[in-house]
Amino acid sequence: MKFFTAVSTLLAAFAVSAALPAADLEVRDVFVPPITSPTAGAIWTLGQTQTVTWDTSNAPVNITNKNGVIRLRRGGLTSPLILAKGFNILDGSVEVTVPLVVESTDYSIVLFGDSGNFSPQFTITGSGIIG
Repeated sequence: MKFFTAVSTLLAAFAVSAALPAADLEVRDVFVPPITSPTAGAIWTLGQTQTVTWDTSNAPVNITNKNGVIRLRRGGLTSPLILAKGFNILDGSVEVTVPLVVESTDYSIVLFGDSGNFSPQFTITGSGIIG
């Protein structure tokens, strides 16, 4: 009998929540701003500061996630190394320090906020690079 009462109560709660007006919920959009820098073929040097930029001109009014994160990607894999985080995706740019890498070519930047989008591929040079 306790099981039947618990199930009945749960079903009643779902019915009430389904009847709440949807107008109270704020509509939000996914924002995927195109990365404008680095550009294809750019060369970054190990240890230097570079500015990653993206176009915010078509940003929707309500964005699902405005907290940005920048990571490095190579060969179809996104590195767990965070180059920048905690910035507002609407800022349009953030400075990063070029990290030590194993290979020198075929990198891209991944900009996370609402979604992950990639820059064109670029090269990282400098002493300390293995390969």
